[in-house]
Amino acid sequence: MGRGLSVETVTPAELTPEEIALWTAFVRADPRYASPYFHPRFTLAAGEVAPGAAVTILHRNGEIAGFLPHQRRGGAAQPIGAPMNDYHGVIVRPGAGMPLDALPALIGAASLTVNGWVGEGEGEGLVGRQTLQADLSAGWAAYDAQQRQTWRKFFRDKDRARRSLERDRGEVTVRLGADPADLERLIALKSDQYRRSGRHDIFACGWTADLLKVLLTTREPDFGATLAVLEAGGEPVAFEYGLHAGERYHFWLPAYETRVARYSPGMLLSLDTMKLSADRGFKVFDLGFAGEPYKKYFANRDETVLEGAVLQPGFADAVSAALSMVGGGAALEAGQALARARLGLSVRRRWAAIDACETTVTGRMRGIAAAASAAIGRTGAPRAGAGLLMLFSL
Repeated sequence: MGRGLSVETVTPAELTPEEIALWTAFVRADPRYASPYFHPRFTLAAGEVAPGAAVTILHRNGEIAGFLPHQRRGGAAQPIGAPMNDYHGVIVRPGAGMPLDALPALIGAASLTVNGWVGEGEGEGLVGRQTLQADLSAGWAAYDAQQRQTWRKFFRDKDRARRSLERDRGEVTVRLGADPADLERLIALKSDQYRRSGRHDIFACGWTADLLKVLLTTREPDFGATLAVLEAGGEPVAFEYGLHAGERYHFWLPAYETRVARYSPGMLLSLDTMKLSADRGFKVFDLGFAGEPYKKYFANRDETVLEGAVLQPGFADAVSAALSMVGGGAALEAGQALARARLGLSVRRRWAAIDACETTVTGRMRGIAAAASAAIGRTGAPRAGAGLLMLFSL
C-alpha cells in the first residue's frame, strides 16, 4: 500500500452526507466523470439491490482521496451494478490518480473485471474499447444539419420510414416519462431479444430489473432516469431507457416491437429523444460502446475506455493450474475453437455478464450451459464446445 494510503470499505448506505457531498464535488471538478454512472446517486441506487455492493474509501494522509464503488462475487471484484454499468473508475480528487492494476490488492480481491474503465490502467489483460457520443453543444438544428450532410442516404431512409409508419399505423409521437407499465414491457422485450440471440438474459436474476425500477423513481436535480416511448397511432412500439446527469444523457436500453421492425422505430425514437432532450439542456448524448453499425450515423465524436481483467500477482498462475487440471486436450480444444471463431472477447463478455448477474450455483450453471450451447452453434464443433463449457466452469 502506498505511503500514507489507507482504505475503508463500507456499504453504499453507510456513506455519510459529507462523503456524498465530497464525491459529488470530485465528479463536478473532472470532466472524465461526466457520465451518470459516476454520480453517487447511481451507486446508492445499486446499493439497494445489487448483491455484494460496496464502496472502498481511499484515505491519503488523513483525508479522503477517492471512492471506488464495486461489488464482490467471491474473491472477484466487479463494477458496482455490473452488468448494468457501462462506465466505471476510481472517483478521485482533481489532479490525483489511482492506477487500475493497483486496485485488486488494495481492496483485497483476487481480480477486478471491467468493461468501461475510465482512468489509468495498463497490462496484458486490458484492451481499449471505443465509445461513441453525439455532441449537440451547438444545438439540435446544427447537429441535425451536419449529420444529414454527412449521411444523406441514411437520414433520407429514416424520413421515409417515419412517413411509412405514420401512413400504416397512425400519427407518430414521443413521450418522455417513467410509466412502470412501459418499463415492464421494455424488460420483457429485452429478455426475448437475449433469448433469441443466445445471450444471457440479464433480467432473469431479478435484481437487475429492480435497479431500473429504483433509478426510474430517483428524483435529483442533476441526476435521473427517463423512459422514452415512441407511439404510432397511440400504440407504444419502441422504448428506450436513458440515464442522465448534468448535461450528459446516456442511451442505455433500447427495445422495440418486432412487428414494426421494418420502420426502424428504435432509431426514430433515438433521434426524437435527442431533439426533445436538447431542449431540456442536455448537450452530449452517449451511445455507449461502438459495434452496432447504426451508431456511426448518430455519433460525431468518440472516447476510449479500458476493458479486461486485472489479477493480483499469483492469481494468474492459479488460473493456469486450474486449466491444466481440466486436461490439456480440453483446454487446447477450447482455445482452438475460440481462435477459429474469434470468440475470445465475446466469451469473456458473456461470462462477465453471467458472473455479475447470477449469485447462485444454479443460476450460474444455467447461464454457462446456455452460453456453451450458443458457442457450439457458432463453431459447429461439439467437442470444442465441451472444452468451452469446462472453461466457463472455472
